[in-house]
Amino acid sequence: MADEHKPEPVGAARPAGKRQVSGVSTTSSDAYTAKNAVPAAKAAEEEKEKSLGKRAVDYIPETVQEMRKVIWPTARQMVVYTLIVFAFLIILTALVWGVDTLTGIGVEKVLTINK
Repeated sequence: MADEHKPEPVGAARPAGKRQVSGVSTTSSDAYTAKNAVPAAKAAEEEKEKSLGKRAVDYIPETVQEMRKVIWPTARQMVVYTLIVFAFLIILTALVWGVDTLTGIGVEKVLTINK
């Protein structure tokens, strides 16, 4: 009888996630929207304030910065990728040619069946 599980009292706290255990409050959707609406509006205003010339001048340095982040393929990878593309093109070309040829033969048979 000692092995019996005693039912939890009604209204007892259930195990919670880490945020509730550590005392961090959860974010409601209203609070989240309000928090993020201000920075989005501010960013839009700042973008409007930038002149067209300033945005054009910023374009080149930003592009160079992004290009430095790119992981470029090695020469061996490029050869492999190129061969894969060519093989795929050959297979698709053969498939289209085959369907076109069979369709042409079928149409010719249908049109010449009465002659």
